[in-house]
This record gives sequence, structure tokens and C-alpha cells, in this order.
Amino acid sequence: MTVVVGRREALSCDDVVAVARAAERVELAPEAPERIAAARSLVERLVGGEHSVYGLNTGLGDLSQVRVPDEDLVTLQRNLVESHAAGVGEPLPVEVVRAMMLLLANSLAQGYSGVRPLVVEHVIELLNRGLVPVVPSRGSVGSSGDLAPLAHLARGLCGEGELVVDGKRQPADAALRDAGLEPLELTVKEGLALVNGTHLMAGTAALLVHDTRRLLDAAELAAALSLDVLLCSLTPMDDRIHALRRRSEQRRVATRVRALVTGSELLASHSGCGRVQDPYTLRCIPQVLGAAAEGLAYVESALAPELGAVTDNPLCFPEEGDVLSGGNFHGQPLSLALDVLAIVVAEIAAFSERRSFRLLADAGHERALPPFLSRRPGLESGMMILQYVAAALVAENQVLAHPAGTGSLPTSGGQEDFNSMGATAALKAQQSVANGLRVVAIELLCAAQALDLRRPLRSTAALEELHRCVRELSPAYDTDRSLSAEIELVAEAIAAGAFGNIAAHEHRLEVA
Repeated sequence: MTVVVGRREALSCDDVVAVARAAERVELAPEAPERIAAARSLVERLVGGEHSVYGLNTGLGDLSQVRVPDEDLVTLQRNLVESHAAGVGEPLPVEVVRAMMLLLANSLAQGYSGVRPLVVEHVIELLNRGLVPVVPSRGSVGSSGDLAPLAHLARGLCGEGELVVDGKRQPADAALRDAGLEPLELTVKEGLALVNGTHLMAGTAALLVHDTRRLLDAAELAAALSLDVLLCSLTPMDDRIHALRRRSEQRRVATRVRALVTGSELLASHSGCGRVQDPYTLRCIPQVLGAAAEGLAYVESALAPELGAVTDNPLCFPEEGDVLSGGNFHGQPLSLALDVLAIVVAEIAAFSERRSFRLLADAGHERALPPFLSRRPGLESGMMILQYVAAALVAENQVLAHPAGTGSLPTSGGQEDFNSMGATAALKAQQSVANGLRVVAIELLCAAQALDLRRPLRSTAALEELHRCVRELSPAYDTDRSLSAEIELVAEAIAAGAFGNIAAHEHRLEVA
């Protein structure tokens, strides 16, 4: 596919994923250069005038009252990029920087930023050639844009710092030269346009929304398999119960679990067993995972406008002849959403860990699974420590669920007195999702082992297919061995959507 920037329609999360991870080609919309050039002409008309225009002929932040002489305006832009490139910490993943580059190009291409068309074309060219600036992960407070990270990105465009090429870091000037490209020479307004914007927050959020969709899908599958192998009742999934709650996602999850489990030999084997109720993590799967889906829907709705937004400052309106300074760079809408995403993922993971605990300690009835799913309990520890690992990850996610956005600190001498901390929210949500994938992977491994121990009984076609997919990555646990690498493999498979085809095996139940 080709992703086109500069259209009036917003990009989608799938567009961001395609460019960031699959290196799909990026093109500039045919109508975009004219709009970009019109805004640039306005900048060039105003820059030498008698009026002070923020960032064109003034200092920045708390220095906005300082008028910069005309002969120093190009130097101002270079100085801006150099001084703001003060980020620290390990580099952002290449996929995150690529997402930032895509959203930067799309924002500039809308024609309100006052840069030359050449600037947008240069960003696109680097994306298509696979040249990615090295960007430190720490330093953004999520307001006035992701200043420090974007300044490092801008330096890479200009041949400063380092670029990643084919997985290796190289000096940026040499990497551009080897690719036959000239470094970008900034002129008036362009440095400011490159470093302002919400592109780190939004790019990371787009990738995480995509991954959390897959995490939630896998969590529903894992929950259904756990319910079946733990010989639980399907009555709590009855649609009549969920219709009364009036929550569509809850009802959808109940319908899916019903579809996944109905017809299982395991389900039939304990009909009339007399058990009245199951624990919440099995009885309330629709209520909890339905709420998680609602939370994810909010995050997606908060992100969607940002993928087509113009978020630098000031903004140019050529038809009216105005350059207006505002605050579209403020990351509050994304900070709130990313904090919610971390909470959603923490709940998905905590819910999953409790079912892993149940699978490993299924005691108190005559058809209980062996302790820790071991074939030789005592001699072998079985999968005991998998629950420890899940508990550790859940504990970490509980810390990561603390909101970053409530911790605003002022910057720039108090001129920027309320910051979103959205980049911090993005970084912790990123770790939370990685942890969540591993926790659900652990449940899948435990549930698959439990199904092996229930043989010769079989589950449904869909859940047997899920079992087969897990077993392709992790053989049956017949004797003690390290499962560390297999947890990671299953987590990676969830993120890659490897279990997405399970839906094809479900019996479709229509919600009345």
C-alpha cells in the first residue's frame, strides 16, 4: 500500500502502523504543494515587516518579547533546533520515530505551517529510503509539542546527529551523502515548525492502540479457553443477562465467549454438576473485558483527530493573510487518553493473571487439574513460576497505571505553566502494553497445558485451533523446562495478530 500525506482526511492507526513497521511507501497528495507554497509565501511577506510575529522574528517561549534582527532569522532557526535537541535516555524504537516522521509530514503538508514544500518532501524521502534519525526517549513534557525529541529528529534531517540505516547507527551527514541526499538547510520558520507538534505522543498512541486491540482480542480468546478447561458454567454468558445492562461491548464479549465454548465436550462433561457460581474472573468476563473495550474505544476516539491535525505554532492562514499564535501543540487530549490506555491494559493483564492463578491452583473439586499443571507434581514444579512472572508484570503495570498527566510542571520561565506530560504517558503505556502481552501469553500457555491434561475430551473447533496455534510456538509441557523464550514468542504472536484467524472458526451467534 501507499500512504498519502497532505489530504484533508486524517490518517488512520493502520496507516501509521503500515509506515512505521512495514515501511510502506509515503507520497505527498497532489493538491498539497500548492497549499504548502501559499503558506510559505505569507511567511516570506511578513518576516521582514515591522510587526513582531512569534517564531518568525522573535525569540521563543519566555523570550518571545525579544525581537530578532532580520539578518539573524535563519540563524535563529538553526539555534532553535540545536538548543532544543537536549533529550536523554535510550533511543526511541525505530518504529516510533518513523511514526513521528509520518505525522510530522502530514501536519506540515496541510499547508498551515509556512515551510517550503522541500521540507515535507525531505521528510518523505528519508522515510522512503529507510533513514531514521536517532531520537532520545526522554525530554518531552508534552506541550509546546514534543520539543526535544522532534529537535533530534530535525537535526537528523539537517545532517546532524545520527541516522539508523539498515539497523545500524551512522553519522547523519555520511548517511545522507551515501543515499545521495543533501542535508536540509533551514530557513525562516522551518526549525520551529519541525520541533512543534504532538507527533511523538500521537505516533506512539497509534501503535499502542493497534497493539491493544490485538491484546484485547487475545485476552477474550484466552478467557474463553480458561473457562472451558476449568469446567465453568456458560450460564453467565446468557444474552438475556447482558441485554439488561445496556452495554454493547459487554454484550459482544458475552456473545463471543458463548460462541467459542458452545458445543465443547468439556462443557458437556460437567452438565448438572451442581456448581452454582464461578469466581469473578470467569463469571464476569463480559463485564470486565467489555469495560476494557469501552476504554479502548475512548482512546481511539481521542486519537483519531490527532492523526489529521496541524499541531505546530504559529499557524499560517494565507487566505486571510494572518499568522496566529495559539496552542495546538498542547498534548492534553493525548495525555489523558494514554493514561487511560495504561489503566485499560493494567486491568486486562490483572484479570488474565487471576485466571492463570486458577489454572495453576485448581483445587477443591474431584475433577481438579494437577497442581501447577505438572504431570509429576512434587518431582516437577510444572508451570508454578509462570504465575509469579505474571504477578510481577501486573504489579509493574499497576505502578505504570498512575496517571502522568496529573503531574504537570512549569517550563520556560513560567510562560509554559501547565504541561501535559503526554510523552511520559506514552512511554509508560508502551511498557504497560508490552507487559500485558506477556501476561496474556502466560494465560494462553497455562490454558493450553490444561487442555492437554483434559484429554481425551476436546473443546470446540475454535478453541482447538487456538490450542494448535499456541502449540506451534510452545510444545506440550511434559517435563520441567525454561519457558522464558516461549512466553516471549507467544506475546510476539499476539502483537503480530497471529491469533486473528481464530474468529473464522467461531459459530456466529446473532445478538437478539
